[in-house]
Amino acid sequence: MNSAIKAFLDENVEKTIRVAHDSCDTLIGLPFSFTTPCVADNYQEMYYWDTYFTNVGFIISGRADLAKNNIENMFYLIEKYGFMPNGNRTYYLNRSQPPFLSEMVKDLFEATGDKNWLSNAYKVLKKEYDFWQNKRNTPTGLNGYTGYDIFEDVLERNYTYFLRRVGKVAKKNPTREDLLEAYYGGVSSYESGWDCSSRFKDKGYEFNTVDLNSLLYGMEENMRYFSEILKTGETGVWEDRKEKRKEKMSILWNEERNLFMDRNFKTGEFSTYATVASFYPMYMKVATVEQAQKTVALFDDLNLKYGISAGESKSQLNCQWDYPNVWAPLQFVMYKALKNYKYDDKAQIVAEKYVNLVESNFESTGNLWEKYDGNTGGIAGAEYKAGAMLGWTFGTYIFFNKELGLI
Repeated sequence: MNSAIKAFLDENVEKTIRVAHDSCDTLIGLPFSFTTPCVADNYQEMYYWDTYFTNVGFIISGRADLAKNNIENMFYLIEKYGFMPNGNRTYYLNRSQPPFLSEMVKDLFEATGDKNWLSNAYKVLKKEYDFWQNKRNTPTGLNGYTGYDIFEDVLERNYTYFLRRVGKVAKKNPTREDLLEAYYGGVSSYESGWDCSSRFKDKGYEFNTVDLNSLLYGMEENMRYFSEILKTGETGVWEDRKEKRKEKMSILWNEERNLFMDRNFKTGEFSTYATVASFYPMYMKVATVEQAQKTVALFDDLNLKYGISAGESKSQLNCQWDYPNVWAPLQFVMYKALKNYKYDDKAQIVAEKYVNLVESNFESTGNLWEKYDGNTGGIAGAEYKAGAMLGWTFGTYIFFNKELGLI
């Protein structure tokens, strides 16, 4: 590992640890210390899917205690609210984020072997699973980022903000229906973690999303695995749920593009924009070998000079989760997806490019960043200039160093 970055991380990761047992203003108090994505300024709370990749870095770095505290805080929030919010802020209570918690639990259990801890984790994960099945289900039997819990006080503010982000012009006198459509579009986009993207533009709440259903398939597999270890007698239940989801996900296979793609469950139309989300079925091992072989054809378009673009290069909205932006979690997902189906050479390209990208920008700026530009190799500026960030950038960088044998 680059020695200067190692020294930087050794000093600054500690500065992302927060203690806030009591709620204050919009911040929801948590029973354990937690880590934030940034040392200062933005994002001074714990986030859901960001934390998965951060925890990967903690476990590799010998700080499983920090990963455990983050996970225990998520258990607390699920027990309190019935789901894991976007983050520990009251204004995040109208949405969750991509469900990576079962992956966090699996990683920590495999690092510690603590069955007593896993037993409690299993019970909490069942509650999270119920949230996704009961609150985010659709007529197809698949799931979507479709939350309809309305926060009245943000309707008007969200309207202009969200439409601007997806390239639409706000009306001077919007109707309530206009406000609600933008609200649902915003909440579904924010909940997806891809805010914003040309994948589903302003209609995310009408889509069965590839990544969400892949992650829930992975959760069902993890719960089967946990059930087997704990001897809960529910192994068959989870196996059945997993296989039924795999069967239902066949409707997300786009024969014309030879890819799994998001699909509008109201119109039946597929998204017109291909992204790294199409690799989630490989990441969670839902795809067949033949489907993986076809999916990998998209790799060449996403593989830019300095990293894997969030989406393909064709015409799009220029959102931050589109071409040519390089995001840490998507490098991680792409790498594991390729490794799962033995595309080791391509996986190595992903890892090497990201390590080089982080190191070259650290050399010129002295920091790690939220997102990068895959064409220029600099800090990305789509929608807004990226901020300095540890979080998932740190976690993914550490993970790739380990995979490449550099630590």
